[in-house]
Amino acid sequence: MLLEKIKTPGLSHLSYLIGAGGKAAVIDPRRDCAIYAEKARAAGLEITHIFETHRNEDLVSGAPILADMTGATVFHGPNPEQPVVYAQTAHDGDCFAIGQLKICVLETPGHTDDHLAYAVYDTAYPDKAVGVFTGDALFVGDVGRTDFYPDRREEVAGLLYDSLKKIVSLGDQAIIYPAHGSGSVCGSGMAEREFSTVGHERLNNPRLQIADREAFIELKANEHHYQPPYFRLMERLNMEGGEPAPSIMRPRNLSLAELKDCRADHIIDIREPMAYASGHLSGSMSLPVGMIPAFAGWFISEGERIALVAADESQLATAMEHLVRIALDNVAGGYVGVVSAAKQGEHMQQTPMIGSDEVKNRLDTEKQNWKLLDVRDAEERSSDAIDKSQHIYVGELNERWQALDKHCHYTLMCASGARATVAAGWLVSKGFSDIDIY
Repeated sequence: MLLEKIKTPGLSHLSYLIGAGGKAAVIDPRRDCAIYAEKARAAGLEITHIFETHRNEDLVSGAPILADMTGATVFHGPNPEQPVVYAQTAHDGDCFAIGQLKICVLETPGHTDDHLAYAVYDTAYPDKAVGVFTGDALFVGDVGRTDFYPDRREEVAGLLYDSLKKIVSLGDQAIIYPAHGSGSVCGSGMAEREFSTVGHERLNNPRLQIADREAFIELKANEHHYQPPYFRLMERLNMEGGEPAPSIMRPRNLSLAELKDCRADHIIDIREPMAYASGHLSGSMSLPVGMIPAFAGWFISEGERIALVAADESQLATAMEHLVRIALDNVAGGYVGVVSAAKQGEHMQQTPMIGSDEVKNRLDTEKQNWKLLDVRDAEERSSDAIDKSQHIYVGELNERWQALDKHCHYTLMCASGARATVAAGWLVSKGFSDIDIY
Protein backbone atom coordinates (compact mmCIF):
# COMPACT_ATOMS: atom_id res chain seq x y z
CA MET A 1 0.00 0.00 0.00
CA LEU A 2 1.35 3.40 -1.02
CA LEU A 3 0.46 7.03 -0.40
CA GLU A 4 2.97 9.57 -1.67
CA LYS A 5 2.73 13.36 -1.74
CA ILE A 6 4.19 15.16 -4.79
CA LYS A 7 4.87 18.82 -4.10
CA THR A 8 5.20 21.47 -6.80
CA PRO A 9 7.64 24.14 -5.53
CA GLY A 10 6.69 27.77 -5.98
CA LEU A 11 2.99 27.10 -6.31
CA SER A 12 3.00 25.03 -3.10
CA HIS A 13 0.67 22.65 -4.93
CA LEU A 14 0.24 19.22 -3.34
CA SER A 15 -0.85 16.20 -5.36
CA TYR A 16 -0.96 12.58 -4.35
CA LEU A 17 -0.37 9.05 -5.62
CA ILE A 18 -2.26 6.39 -3.68
CA GLY A 19 -2.28 2.69 -4.47
CA ALA A 20 -2.89 -0.85 -3.28
CA GLY A 21 -3.42 -4.27 -4.82
CA GLY A 22 -1.64 -3.36 -8.05
CA LYS A 23 -3.90 -0.35 -8.75
CA ALA A 24 -3.38 3.35 -8.13
CA ALA A 25 -5.13 6.70 -8.21
CA VAL A 26 -3.73 10.20 -8.58
CA ILE A 27 -5.34 13.21 -6.92
CA ASP A 28 -4.94 16.67 -8.54
CA PRO A 29 -2.02 16.00 -10.92
CA ARG A 30 0.00 18.89 -12.35
CA ARG A 31 0.66 19.50 -16.06
CA ASP A 32 4.14 17.94 -16.19
CA CYS A 33 2.69 14.64 -15.07
CA ALA A 34 5.17 11.93 -16.13
CA ILE A 35 6.32 11.82 -12.50
CA TYR A 36 3.10 10.05 -11.45
CA ALA A 37 3.40 7.34 -14.09
CA GLU A 38 7.06 6.82 -13.24
CA LYS A 39 6.41 6.50 -9.51
CA ALA A 40 3.46 4.16 -10.05
CA ARG A 41 5.43 1.88 -12.36
CA ALA A 42 8.37 1.82 -9.94
CA ALA A 43 5.95 0.56 -7.27
CA GLY A 44 4.36 -2.00 -9.62
CA LEU A 45 1.05 -0.11 -9.76
CA GLU A 46 -1.29 0.73 -12.65
CA ILE A 47 -2.97 4.14 -12.51
CA THR A 48 -6.68 3.49 -13.06
CA HIS A 49 -8.32 6.58 -11.54
CA ILE A 50 -7.56 10.30 -11.54
CA PHE A 51 -9.53 12.42 -9.07
CA GLU A 52 -9.78 16.21 -9.25
CA THR A 53 -10.90 18.01 -6.13
CA HIS A 54 -11.86 21.15 -8.08
CA ARG A 55 -11.11 23.40 -11.03
CA ASN A 56 -7.72 24.76 -9.98
CA GLU A 57 -7.15 28.50 -10.42
CA ASP A 58 -3.39 28.63 -10.02
CA LEU A 59 -2.02 25.88 -12.28
CA VAL A 60 -2.86 23.77 -15.30
CA SER A 61 -4.34 20.40 -14.39
CA GLY A 62 -2.47 17.39 -15.71
CA ALA A 63 -5.54 15.15 -15.45
CA PRO A 64 -6.39 14.92 -19.18
CA ILE A 65 -2.73 14.49 -20.08
CA LEU A 66 -2.16 11.75 -17.51
CA ALA A 67 -5.37 10.04 -18.65
CA ASP A 68 -4.05 9.89 -22.22
CA MET A 69 -0.74 8.60 -20.92
CA THR A 70 -2.18 5.83 -18.74
CA GLY A 71 -5.74 5.08 -19.89
CA ALA A 72 -7.11 6.07 -16.47
CA THR A 73 -10.53 7.66 -16.02
CA VAL A 74 -10.77 11.22 -14.70
CA PHE A 75 -13.46 12.18 -12.19
CA HIS A 76 -14.54 15.76 -11.44
CA GLY A 77 -17.31 17.32 -9.41
CA PRO A 78 -20.76 18.49 -10.52
CA ASN A 79 -21.74 22.11 -11.24
CA PRO A 80 -18.65 23.40 -13.06
CA GLU A 81 -19.06 26.73 -14.87
CA GLN A 82 -18.58 24.87 -18.16
CA PRO A 83 -18.45 21.12 -18.87
CA VAL A 84 -15.13 19.54 -17.94
CA VAL A 85 -14.85 17.74 -21.25
CA TYR A 86 -12.16 15.25 -20.25
CA ALA A 87 -13.81 13.98 -17.04
CA GLN A 88 -16.75 11.97 -15.78
CA THR A 89 -18.87 13.52 -13.04
CA ALA A 90 -18.57 12.12 -9.54
CA HIS A 91 -21.32 12.67 -6.96
CA ASP A 92 -21.73 12.54 -3.22
CA GLY A 93 -21.57 8.93 -2.02
CA ASP A 94 -19.81 7.48 -5.08
CA CYS A 95 -17.10 5.03 -4.01
CA PHE A 96 -14.16 3.55 -5.92
CA ALA A 97 -12.04 0.51 -5.05
CA ILE A 98 -8.27 0.80 -5.30
CA GLY A 99 -7.17 -2.63 -4.13
CA GLN A 100 -7.84 -2.80 -0.39
CA LEU A 101 -8.63 0.90 -0.29
CA LYS A 102 -11.99 2.54 -0.88
CA ILE A 103 -12.23 6.19 -1.95
CA CYS A 104 -15.59 7.85 -1.35
CA VAL A 105 -16.78 11.18 -2.72
CA LEU A 106 -18.03 14.10 -0.63
CA GLU A 107 -19.52 17.10 -2.43
CA THR A 108 -17.91 20.09 -0.72
CA PRO A 109 -18.79 23.31 -2.61
CA GLY A 110 -17.77 26.74 -1.40
CA HIS A 111 -14.26 27.36 -2.66
CA THR A 112 -15.65 26.48 -6.08
CA ASP A 113 -19.07 25.12 -7.02
CA ASP A 114 -17.55 21.90 -8.35
CA HIS A 115 -15.42 21.13 -5.30
CA LEU A 116 -15.12 17.56 -4.01
CA ALA A 117 -13.29 15.94 -1.13
CA TYR A 118 -12.34 12.27 -1.18
CA ALA A 119 -12.45 10.17 1.99
CA VAL A 120 -10.09 7.18 2.09
CA TYR A 121 -11.07 3.93 3.86
CA ASP A 122 -9.03 0.80 4.48
CA THR A 123 -11.49 -2.05 4.03
CA ALA A 124 -9.56 -4.18 6.55
CA TYR A 125 -10.43 -1.55 9.18
CA PRO A 126 -13.69 -0.11 7.83
CA ASP A 127 -15.20 1.73 10.79
CA LYS A 128 -13.89 5.22 10.01
CA ALA A 129 -11.98 7.04 7.31
CA VAL A 130 -8.20 6.81 7.44
CA GLY A 131 -7.81 10.15 5.68
CA VAL A 132 -9.41 12.69 3.39
CA PHE A 133 -8.16 14.61 0.36
CA THR A 134 -9.58 18.03 1.17
CA GLY A 135 -8.59 19.97 -1.97
CA ASP A 136 -8.86 23.70 -1.31
CA ALA A 137 -11.71 23.41 1.19
CA LEU A 138 -9.60 22.67 4.27
CA PHE A 139 -5.89 23.41 4.65
CA VAL A 140 -3.50 22.92 7.53
CA GLY A 141 -4.27 26.01 9.59
CA ASP A 142 -6.71 27.68 7.20
CA VAL A 143 -9.72 27.09 4.94
CA GLY A 144 -10.33 27.88 1.29
CA ARG A 145 -10.93 31.32 -0.15
CA THR A 146 -14.47 32.06 -1.34
CA ASP A 147 -14.01 35.10 -3.58
CA PHE A 148 -14.37 33.51 -7.02
CA TYR A 149 -18.08 34.30 -7.17
CA PRO A 150 -18.25 37.99 -6.17
CA ASP A 151 -21.99 38.23 -6.77
CA ARG A 152 -22.61 35.31 -4.39
CA ARG A 153 -20.19 36.04 -1.56
CA GLU A 154 -22.49 35.15 1.32
CA GLU A 155 -23.94 32.11 -0.42
CA VAL A 156 -20.61 30.46 -1.23
CA ALA A 157 -19.20 31.27 2.21
CA GLY A 158 -22.18 29.45 3.68
CA LEU A 159 -21.61 26.52 1.36
CA LEU A 160 -18.00 26.29 2.54
CA TYR A 161 -19.13 26.32 6.18
CA ASP A 162 -21.44 23.38 5.49
CA SER A 163 -18.73 21.55 3.54
CA LEU A 164 -16.24 21.91 6.39
CA LYS A 165 -18.80 20.43 8.78
CA LYS A 166 -19.13 17.45 6.43
CA ILE A 167 -15.35 16.93 6.37
CA VAL A 168 -15.05 17.28 10.17
CA SER A 169 -17.79 14.66 10.61
CA LEU A 170 -15.39 12.04 9.23
CA GLY A 171 -13.81 11.95 12.68
CA ASP A 172 -10.77 13.27 14.49
CA GLN A 173 -8.66 10.31 13.39
CA ALA A 174 -8.77 11.21 9.68
CA ILE A 175 -5.49 12.52 8.25
CA ILE A 176 -6.01 15.52 5.97
CA TYR A 177 -4.33 15.80 2.57
CA PRO A 178 -4.91 19.33 1.17
CA ALA A 179 -4.20 20.47 -2.40
CA HIS A 180 -1.97 23.37 -1.30
CA GLY A 181 0.49 24.20 1.45
CA SER A 182 1.99 27.32 2.95
CA GLY A 183 2.99 29.91 0.36
CA SER A 184 0.07 29.21 -1.96
CA VAL A 185 -2.14 32.05 -3.18
CA CYS A 186 -5.14 29.84 -2.33
CA GLY A 187 -4.98 30.74 1.36
CA SER A 188 -3.24 33.24 3.61
CA GLY A 189 -2.99 31.61 7.03
CA MET A 190 -1.68 28.13 6.33
CA ALA A 191 0.69 26.46 8.78
CA GLU A 192 4.25 25.75 7.71
CA ARG A 193 3.78 21.99 8.15
CA GLU A 194 1.94 19.85 5.63
CA PHE A 195 0.62 17.16 7.98
CA SER A 196 -2.40 17.26 10.24
CA THR A 197 -5.59 15.48 11.20
CA VAL A 198 -9.22 16.49 11.29
CA GLY A 199 -8.99 16.44 15.09
CA HIS A 200 -5.99 18.74 15.23
CA GLU A 201 -7.61 21.18 12.81
CA ARG A 202 -10.88 21.08 14.74
CA LEU A 203 -8.99 22.11 17.88
CA ASN A 204 -6.53 24.59 16.37
CA ASN A 205 -7.60 25.91 12.96
CA PRO A 206 -8.85 29.50 13.57
CA ARG A 207 -11.58 29.23 10.93
CA LEU A 208 -12.92 25.98 12.42
CA GLN A 209 -13.20 27.72 15.80
CA ILE A 210 -16.08 29.82 14.42
CA ALA A 211 -19.13 27.86 15.51
CA ASP A 212 -21.73 30.34 14.31
CA ARG A 213 -22.55 29.97 10.62
CA GLU A 214 -23.46 33.65 10.15
CA ALA A 215 -20.24 34.81 11.81
CA PHE A 216 -18.25 32.54 9.49
CA ILE A 217 -20.10 33.90 6.46
CA GLU A 218 -19.46 37.49 7.50
CA LEU A 219 -15.75 36.86 7.98
CA LYS A 220 -15.27 35.03 4.67
CA ALA A 221 -17.42 37.45 2.67
CA ASN A 222 -15.25 40.34 3.83
CA GLU A 223 -11.84 38.79 3.19
CA HIS A 224 -9.63 40.48 0.62
CA HIS A 225 -7.77 38.35 -1.94
CA TYR A 226 -6.02 39.26 -5.19
CA GLN A 227 -6.84 37.46 -8.43
CA PRO A 228 -4.10 37.66 -11.07
CA PRO A 229 -5.35 37.73 -14.67
CA TYR A 230 -3.89 34.30 -15.45
CA PHE A 231 -6.49 32.71 -13.14
CA ARG A 232 -8.99 33.14 -15.99
CA LEU A 233 -6.64 31.24 -18.32
CA MET A 234 -6.29 28.42 -15.78
CA GLU A 235 -10.07 28.24 -15.38
CA ARG A 236 -10.57 27.84 -19.12
CA LEU A 237 -7.79 25.30 -19.63
CA ASN A 238 -8.98 23.26 -16.67
CA MET A 239 -12.37 22.82 -18.26
CA GLU A 240 -11.26 22.45 -21.89
CA GLY A 241 -8.17 20.41 -21.03
CA GLY A 242 -4.62 21.75 -21.27
CA GLU A 243 -1.95 20.69 -23.74
CA PRO A 244 0.90 18.41 -22.62
CA ALA A 245 4.02 20.07 -21.26
CA PRO A 246 6.85 20.59 -23.77
CA SER A 247 8.91 17.44 -24.22
CA ILE A 248 12.07 19.47 -23.56
CA MET A 249 11.68 21.64 -20.48
CA ARG A 250 14.91 23.62 -20.83
CA PRO A 251 14.87 26.81 -22.94
CA ARG A 252 17.39 27.10 -25.75
CA ASN A 253 20.42 29.26 -25.18
CA LEU A 254 20.50 32.70 -26.78
CA SER A 255 23.47 34.87 -27.60
CA LEU A 256 23.21 38.58 -26.77
CA ALA A 257 22.55 39.34 -30.43
CA GLU A 258 19.81 36.68 -30.57
CA LEU A 259 18.28 38.03 -27.37
CA LYS A 260 18.03 41.50 -28.86
CA ASP A 261 16.54 40.13 -32.08
CA CYS A 262 14.10 37.53 -30.70
CA ARG A 263 11.07 39.88 -30.77
CA ALA A 264 10.04 39.00 -27.24
CA ASP A 265 7.08 40.76 -25.69
CA HIS A 266 8.91 40.60 -22.36
CA ILE A 267 12.60 40.27 -21.50
CA ILE A 268 12.49 38.90 -17.97
CA ASP A 269 15.54 39.06 -15.72
CA ILE A 270 15.14 36.14 -13.32
CA ARG A 271 18.26 36.86 -11.25
CA GLU A 272 18.05 37.96 -7.63
CA PRO A 273 16.76 41.51 -6.96
CA MET A 274 20.15 42.91 -5.95
CA ALA A 275 21.75 41.58 -9.13
CA TYR A 276 19.05 43.21 -11.24
CA ALA A 277 19.29 46.53 -9.40
CA SER A 278 23.08 46.56 -9.76
CA GLY A 279 22.94 46.21 -13.52
CA HIS A 280 20.47 44.90 -16.09
CA LEU A 281 19.92 44.97 -19.82
CA SER A 282 17.88 47.87 -21.15
CA GLY A 283 14.18 47.11 -21.43
CA SER A 284 14.26 44.08 -19.16
CA MET A 285 11.98 43.66 -16.15
CA SER A 286 12.79 41.92 -12.88
CA LEU A 287 11.05 38.71 -11.88
CA PRO A 288 13.33 36.58 -9.67
CA VAL A 289 12.98 32.90 -10.44
CA GLY A 290 11.42 32.13 -7.05
CA MET A 291 8.74 34.77 -7.59
CA ILE A 292 7.60 33.53 -11.02
CA PRO A 293 4.73 31.37 -9.68
CA ALA A 294 3.27 34.28 -7.70
CA PHE A 295 3.75 37.15 -10.15
CA ALA A 296 4.33 35.99 -13.74
CA GLY A 297 0.58 35.64 -14.22
CA TRP A 298 0.10 39.30 -13.39
CA PHE A 299 2.45 40.64 -16.05
CA ILE A 300 2.50 38.02 -18.83
CA SER A 301 -0.56 37.25 -20.94
CA GLU A 302 -1.48 34.09 -22.81
CA GLY A 303 0.64 33.61 -25.92
CA GLU A 304 3.08 36.44 -25.23
CA ARG A 305 6.66 35.69 -26.20
CA ILE A 306 9.19 35.62 -23.37
CA ALA A 307 12.99 35.78 -23.23
CA LEU A 308 14.77 34.98 -19.97
CA VAL A 309 17.95 36.50 -18.55
CA ALA A 310 19.53 34.34 -15.85
CA ALA A 311 22.63 33.99 -13.71
CA ASP A 312 23.13 30.36 -14.70
CA GLU A 313 21.59 27.38 -16.47
CA SER A 314 19.87 26.04 -13.35
CA GLN A 315 17.85 29.26 -13.04
CA LEU A 316 16.69 28.87 -16.63
CA ALA A 317 15.57 25.29 -16.01
CA THR A 318 13.65 26.19 -12.85
CA ALA A 319 12.01 29.20 -14.49
CA MET A 320 10.83 27.06 -17.39
CA GLU A 321 9.26 24.54 -15.00
CA HIS A 322 7.36 27.33 -13.24
CA LEU A 323 6.15 28.86 -16.53
CA VAL A 324 5.06 25.52 -18.02
CA ARG A 325 2.87 24.80 -15.00
CA ILE A 326 0.87 27.98 -15.59
CA ALA A 327 0.81 27.71 -19.42
CA LEU A 328 2.96 30.81 -20.00
CA ASP A 329 5.61 28.83 -21.84
CA ASN A 330 6.07 30.66 -25.15
CA VAL A 331 9.76 31.07 -24.31
CA ALA A 332 12.12 32.18 -27.07
CA GLY A 333 15.16 31.16 -25.03
CA GLY A 334 17.48 32.17 -22.24
CA TYR A 335 20.63 34.28 -21.90
CA VAL A 336 23.19 33.85 -19.10
CA GLY A 337 25.90 36.35 -20.04
CA VAL A 338 25.01 39.59 -18.23
CA VAL A 339 28.33 39.86 -16.37
CA SER A 340 30.35 39.10 -19.50
CA ALA A 341 28.31 41.58 -21.52
CA ALA A 342 28.96 44.29 -18.93
CA LYS A 343 32.69 43.59 -19.01
CA GLN A 344 32.63 43.93 -22.79
CA GLY A 345 31.02 47.36 -22.59
CA GLU A 346 27.33 46.56 -23.08
CA HIS A 347 25.25 49.41 -21.63
CA MET A 348 23.61 48.41 -18.34
CA GLN A 349 20.77 50.15 -16.57
CA GLN A 350 20.83 50.42 -12.79
CA THR A 351 18.07 50.92 -10.25
CA PRO A 352 19.34 52.84 -7.21
CA MET A 353 18.46 51.74 -3.68
CA ILE A 354 18.00 54.30 -0.92
CA GLY A 355 17.76 54.08 2.88
CA SER A 356 15.33 55.24 5.54
CA ASP A 357 17.11 58.53 6.17
CA GLU A 358 16.72 59.59 2.53
CA VAL A 359 13.05 58.58 2.46
CA LYS A 360 12.42 60.51 5.69
CA ASN A 361 14.19 63.54 4.28
CA ARG A 362 12.09 63.49 1.13
CA LEU A 363 8.89 63.16 3.14
CA ASP A 364 9.87 65.89 5.63
CA THR A 365 10.87 68.37 2.91
CA GLU A 366 7.90 67.41 0.75
CA LYS A 367 10.20 66.79 -2.20
CA GLN A 368 8.63 68.06 -5.38
CA ASN A 369 7.54 65.70 -8.15
CA TRP A 370 8.28 62.64 -5.99
CA LYS A 371 6.08 59.90 -4.59
CA LEU A 372 6.66 56.95 -2.28
CA LEU A 373 4.78 54.02 -3.80
CA ASP A 374 3.94 51.14 -1.44
CA VAL A 375 3.45 47.89 -3.42
CA ARG A 376 2.63 45.56 -0.51
CA ASP A 377 -0.77 43.91 -0.27
CA ALA A 378 -3.70 45.65 1.39
CA GLU A 379 -3.53 43.57 4.58
CA GLU A 380 0.13 44.42 5.15
CA ARG A 381 -0.48 48.10 4.52
CA SER A 382 -3.51 48.26 6.81
CA SER A 383 -1.37 47.33 9.80
CA ASP A 384 1.67 49.49 8.98
CA ALA A 385 1.64 52.32 6.43
CA ILE A 386 3.90 55.34 5.95
CA ASP A 387 1.99 58.61 5.94
CA LYS A 388 1.80 60.34 2.55
CA SER A 389 2.72 57.16 0.67
CA GLN A 390 0.61 55.98 -2.27
CA HIS A 391 -0.57 52.37 -2.45
CA ILE A 392 -0.76 50.15 -5.53
CA TYR A 393 -0.34 46.40 -5.05
CA VAL A 394 2.60 45.16 -7.12
CA GLY A 395 0.45 42.89 -9.30
CA GLU A 396 -2.05 45.61 -10.07
CA LEU A 397 0.69 47.73 -11.62
CA ASN A 398 0.17 45.46 -14.65
CA GLU A 399 -2.54 47.93 -15.70
CA ARG A 400 -2.45 50.78 -13.20
CA TRP A 401 1.00 51.90 -14.38
CA GLN A 402 -0.85 53.68 -17.18
CA ALA A 403 -2.34 56.13 -14.68
CA LEU A 404 1.09 57.08 -13.30
CA ASP A 405 3.10 60.08 -14.47
CA LYS A 406 6.27 59.03 -16.32
CA HIS A 407 7.83 62.38 -15.49
CA CYS A 408 7.42 61.83 -11.74
CA HIS A 409 10.15 60.38 -9.51
CA TYR A 410 8.91 57.20 -7.79
CA THR A 411 10.44 55.31 -4.88
CA LEU A 412 9.09 51.76 -4.66
CA MET A 413 8.80 50.05 -1.28
CA CYS A 414 7.65 46.72 0.16
CA ALA A 415 8.75 44.69 3.19
CA SER A 416 12.06 43.29 1.90
CA GLY A 417 12.74 45.03 -1.41
CA ALA A 418 11.95 41.99 -3.58
CA ARG A 419 8.46 43.02 -4.67
CA ALA A 420 9.61 46.63 -4.95
CA THR A 421 12.29 45.48 -7.40
CA VAL A 422 9.68 43.65 -9.46
CA ALA A 423 7.52 46.78 -9.48
CA ALA A 424 10.48 49.01 -10.34
CA GLY A 425 11.55 46.71 -13.17
CA TRP A 426 8.02 46.72 -14.61
CA LEU A 427 7.87 50.50 -14.59
CA VAL A 428 11.35 50.79 -16.13
CA SER A 429 10.30 48.37 -18.89
CA LYS A 430 7.35 50.70 -19.57
CA GLY A 431 9.56 53.76 -20.00
CA PHE A 432 9.77 55.21 -16.50
CA SER A 433 13.25 56.63 -15.98
CA ASP A 434 13.33 58.16 -12.48
CA ILE A 435 12.89 55.13 -10.23
CA ASP A 436 14.57 53.94 -7.06
CA ILE A 437 13.88 51.31 -4.38
CA TYR A 438 13.51 51.66 -0.63
